[in-house]
Amino acid sequence: MDPIEQLASWIDESPRWVFFGGAGVSTESGIPDFRSENGLYRQKFAYPPEVMLSRSFFDAHPREFFDFYREKMIAPGARPNAAHKALAAWEQQGRGVSIVTQNIDGLHQMAGSRRVWELHGSVHRNYCMRCGKGYPLAFIRHSEGVPRCECGGIVKPDVVLYEEGLSERVLHGALQDIAQADLLIVAGTSLTVYPAAGLLQAFSGHHMVVINRTPTPADKKADRLFSQPVGQVLEQVDKLLESGRKIESHG
Repeated sequence: MDPIEQLASWIDESPRWVFFGGAGVSTESGIPDFRSENGLYRQKFAYPPEVMLSRSFFDAHPREFFDFYREKMIAPGARPNAAHKALAAWEQQGRGVSIVTQNIDGLHQMAGSRRVWELHGSVHRNYCMRCGKGYPLAFIRHSEGVPRCECGGIVKPDVVLYEEGLSERVLHGALQDIAQADLLIVAGTSLTVYPAAGLLQAFSGHHMVVINRTPTPADKKADRLFSQPVGQVLEQVDKLLESGRKIESHG
């Protein structure tokens, strides 16, 4: 069977399935990834990006952290691409999809998805480290230097930095959904960031699919491999599913 047809069939017949995505899901929205040839980690900065995105650097050099964060980690003009839109449409059709994402851009929710586990947080949530008051992304974007709350506390983005732990609530929800899934689609991720990548060990369903431009550690366990862009693959699958729905509705 054609690989796209096979994937469409698995999605159609799976009561519960999980889309596990990384930075490669958002590159088609103009957000650069981290480890590819033109990725963030290949660029030259005063400090390595991994250092500037660590909690110890945030605490010791907050001004430098926010300068880097505003320039490289926020993409206010980014919009959902074909992958985000297809996943949101499938959830609204009742196809049982749950999204586990390593991205912090909020594009899945912008497209309309509701069941989204954000492993590394979101740029759209920010809070005062002193009083807990919440602030929108615009507050961080339009502030200068270190953003501060009206109480004087630093306003920190609700993103998981290196040296910080993942949210127990998010981790539990993601693990539970992966463990109960019939189908797991792993997309746009090199699977080198832990503990996020380790969540795949909870999967014991029927089929695993990997959509990634480069090889991943999960390839040997996958039933299908796609090396095309994620949006391109999901858009083709969506067209097949949509044509099936139209045939069924007119049958």
